[in-house]
Amino acid sequence: MAVSSPSIQSAHFESTGHVSFYDKLNTVWHERALQIFMAIVLAHWAEHLVQAYQIWVMGWPRPIANGILGLWYPWLIKSESLHYGYALVMLSGLWVLRKGFSGRARTWWTIALVIQFWHHFEHLLLISQYLLHHNLGGRPVPMSVLQFFLPRVELHLFYNSIVFVPMVIGMYYHMFPPLGEVNHDACTCAWNKSSKNVEALAA
Repeated sequence: MAVSSPSIQSAHFESTGHVSFYDKLNTVWHERALQIFMAIVLAHWAEHLVQAYQIWVMGWPRPIANGILGLWYPWLIKSESLHYGYALVMLSGLWVLRKGFSGRARTWWTIALVIQFWHHFEHLLLISQYLLHHNLGGRPVPMSVLQFFLPRVELHLFYNSIVFVPMVIGMYYHMFPPLGEVNHDACTCAWNKSSKNVEALAA
């Protein structure tokens, strides 16, 4: 993404007076917020990909293939805390940063948000069963809805893929708006937006 310009930020603050934290996240801080959010998303991916490597390449039994942090802190996996935390942060990030998108970028970002809402619900079911000590269907481990039909590792790799793909498409359209689509985003994310144009939008 393009580097933020301090002049853009000052122009925006001077013209709007008091600006809420939420509005800053979707204007002058949008680029940095997206970078931090994507770093968290990639860390989540790393956990799932390492777990898949442990199972399919190293031949580890599934109960001990706990990804990266799960190797040192198995309770994070057993208690469902790690992946529920990631699911909650991803849902929150998709919702909070959505206002900063427009046009096709917002459409794709919203698709990712809707899918992540269901993904989060599945993880909420899992952590609730752990906390209540009662598993769906009397199973020995916590179960999500689609886990009754698909193995858990493969299912959540699928979930993360179908959230990540529209998210990346949305990011692409946000950074490179299609020809003919007016970019009204008051942030520095678009690579083809001059500082002067951003200042005009922020004013």
